[in-house]
Amino acid sequence: MSIICGLPILECVYCLACTRWACKRCLHNASRDSESWAHATPEEFEPIPRLCRYILAVYEKDLTQPTLQPPHSYNMDPKCLITKKNYKDTRGKVPPYLLYLDHTHSDIVLAIRGLNLAKESDYAVLLDNKLGKMKFDGGYVHNGLLGAAECILDAECDSLKEMVEKYPSYTLTFTGHSLGSGVAALMTIVVVRNRDRLGNIERRRIRCYAIAPARCMSLNLAVRYADVINSVVLQDDFLPRTATPLEDIFKSLFCLPCLLCLRCMRDTCISEERMLKDSRRLYAPGRLYHIVERKPFRCGRFPPEVRTAVPVDGRFEHIVLSCNATSDHAILWIEKEAQKALELMQEKDNALKIPAKQKMERQKTLVKEHEEEHTAALRRAVTLAVPHAFPPPQYGTFDEKDNDGDSSGKGKGKESWGVLIDRLFEKGDSGHMVLKKPLVSD
Repeated sequence: MSIICGLPILECVYCLACTRWACKRCLHNASRDSESWAHATPEEFEPIPRLCRYILAVYEKDLTQPTLQPPHSYNMDPKCLITKKNYKDTRGKVPPYLLYLDHTHSDIVLAIRGLNLAKESDYAVLLDNKLGKMKFDGGYVHNGLLGAAECILDAECDSLKEMVEKYPSYTLTFTGHSLGSGVAALMTIVVVRNRDRLGNIERRRIRCYAIAPARCMSLNLAVRYADVINSVVLQDDFLPRTATPLEDIFKSLFCLPCLLCLRCMRDTCISEERMLKDSRRLYAPGRLYHIVERKPFRCGRFPPEVRTAVPVDGRFEHIVLSCNATSDHAILWIEKEAQKALELMQEKDNALKIPAKQKMERQKTLVKEHEEEHTAALRRAVTLAVPHAFPPPQYGTFDEKDNDGDSSGKGKGKESWGVLIDRLFEKGDSGHMVLKKPLVSD
C-alpha cells in the first residue's frame, strides 16, 4: 500500500527531471558557449579559410583541372604540390592527404581530408579505439588516429625535413577536417615531442588547424598544446561537442539524432566537475575558434563573428539540439562562413584606417596575450584538479627553451615514428605498457 502511495511522488519527480532536461537542452544555444570569449583578429584568423580550401583540394583528382573548387578558388600553384596521396597510395591506413609548399604565405602545409562514408578503411581508423585504450604523453588519445598520424609521418618525414631545412623562415602547418583533424592534431604533438627528426625545427614554427575537430585527446593535452594547435568550430557542429566515442557515432550513423538525444539526456545528469576529473574523457584540441552566425530566438543567419579562447571548463560540453548540428560540420559551409567572417574583419580594419605600424604592434601584443591566456589556462587546469595537469613553467608554452622533445638526435637514426612513440612507454609489473614517469618533468 505504501509503495502505491509513493508512485505519484515518483511520477512528479520524473516529470520535473524531464522538464528540467527539456528546458536546458531546448533553450541552450551555441552562441552561449563562447559568449565570454574574446573576438578574434583578422591576422590570427587569416590562415583558416585558405587552409579549408587546401583540404578541399585533397578531394580533386587533378589540381591542374579542378572540378570542385569553391567560389574563391584554391589559389594553389600545381607546381608547388610536393605530393598528393589517395586511398590506393595510403593502402587505406590513413585518409588521403597532400603536401603543399605555399611560397605566397611562407608555409609548408600538410592537409588531410575528412571521413569518406563509402570507405571501410576510414571506419577501421575510427573503430580502432576504446575508452582509455591509448595513454600517450601524460594523457589519453584516440588510438586509431594516433596510428594514422604515425603512418603519415613515416611516409613524409624525409620530405618534411628537407623543406623545413631548405626554407628556415617557413612555418610547418598540419591541418585536417573531421577525421583528418584528429590525425593532424596528434601528428602535431608527435612532431613537437620529436623535433630533432625534422632538423630541430623550432616549436614556434609548428602549428595545427583542426577544422570541425574530433575529440581526440584528454583535457590536459588539449590545454597543454594550445600554443601550437587551433580548433575551428562552426556554430552548432555536433562533433566537437559530443563526448560519445567516434566509433559509436559512426556505428549509429543512420540513427545519429537518436544517439545525440540520448547523449544529451545522459550529460545533463553528469556534473561538470565529474567530467573534468575523468582522465579518459576526450576533448577538442588546443585553442578554440568559434564562428557564430545565428542568435537565440532569431530566424536566419547574421554576419558571422569569430570568438576565441583557451577554455578549461565549459569546453563545448553540451550538444546543441539544432537542425544545423550536422550541416555545420560540412567543410564547404565552414570555408564559406570563415571567408565571410574574415572579409568582415578586414573591412572593419580598413574602415578604421589602422596604420601598418600599429598593425604590427597589435600583432606583437596578440602573441603576448595568447601566451598569457595559455599560461592562465594551464594554471586553471591545475586549480580544477584536471588529471595529469601540470603548472606552466614545466612546459614553457611559447618559450623556445621548452624540453618537449629530445633535440640531441643521438642514437635515433632512421627509427620509425612508431618506435619513437613506443619510447614514451615502459612495461609495468603486470606486463602491460604504461607511461614512463620521468616524462612529466620534461
